[in-house]
Amino acid sequence: MTILITGVAGFIGSQLAKKLLEYEINIIGIDNLNKYYDVNLKKSRLQQLEAKPNFHFIQLDLADRNGMEELFNNYEFNQVVNLAAQAGVRYSLENPNAYIDTNIVGFVNLLEGCRHHGVEHLVFASSSSVYGLNTKIPFAVQHNVDHPVSLYAATKKSNELMAHTYSHLYGLPTTGLRFFTVYGPWGRPDMAYFKFTKAILADEPIDVYNFGKMQRDFTYIDDIVEGVTRILKQKPQADATWSGETPNPSSSTAPYRIYNIGNNKSVNLMDFIRTLETALGKKANMNMLPMQPGDVKMTYANIDDLQTEFNWQPQTSIEEGLANFVDWYKNYYRN
Repeated sequence: MTILITGVAGFIGSQLAKKLLEYEINIIGIDNLNKYYDVNLKKSRLQQLEAKPNFHFIQLDLADRNGMEELFNNYEFNQVVNLAAQAGVRYSLENPNAYIDTNIVGFVNLLEGCRHHGVEHLVFASSSSVYGLNTKIPFAVQHNVDHPVSLYAATKKSNELMAHTYSHLYGLPTTGLRFFTVYGPWGRPDMAYFKFTKAILADEPIDVYNFGKMQRDFTYIDDIVEGVTRILKQKPQADATWSGETPNPSSSTAPYRIYNIGNNKSVNLMDFIRTLETALGKKANMNMLPMQPGDVKMTYANIDDLQTEFNWQPQTSIEEGLANFVDWYKNYYRN
């Protein structure tokens, strides 16, 4: 068994690879090691993997069409997990072209590779951001998601549409996973909890948007990895009950599925900050600010399909998850 993981030096990609390597699966990992955030952190994640004999890293950009064609010609992949993306809602307002290059052009290159080389199952990262202007809570995969509020979210919605097209035209089994605010050890420095931790330890103020009146469904990294691992093992099947008159956005007459992976619980931002303060043993100095463009006030995942089809749901509390992150942060940065 050989699995391709794109974005393998990233937060989720590196931790998924680490888990799959324990099962003696051969992992080919690619990443462009871009400078969106600290490259040294990405290299540190890779160092954890490169000691394993069944892991091989290739520095490659999804948007490199010739490079992607060569990759699929040189290796035979049973399954592919696409975790490479230009991430970040706010950065998409500053550098939209980066999102088109990686999230759109790069995803087409990946789909073409899977199509022409008999990949058995493509699992790809979507995002809770696709829910955009939706206000019906909790967010469910059966809801319409045609009103994104950031280009990042629009590219993730586009990935879902593109994957469905390839499933329909070529019978490529594809599964999209809408991740809800993933956090934990080895996380991304551009995420709020990471920035908060750095600032609090340095006795600097933290920026709290919408004056703290926000809620998020925080999902611990180990839960995300467990969910992806389980879903990888189960190829989607055509939904015999699917109707074009009342179309279900999460399934199809093609081998295509969409799932939410969230903690199935929405946490108030101020409660989250207080929990982080407890883990750090320090109080935060808060700079209260208005809502940022492209952001949403609340996320909350309905995970009924995940629970029903896989008999599983995330297990980690925010208290446990943040304590683990703080321990890792202090050790990694020697605080």
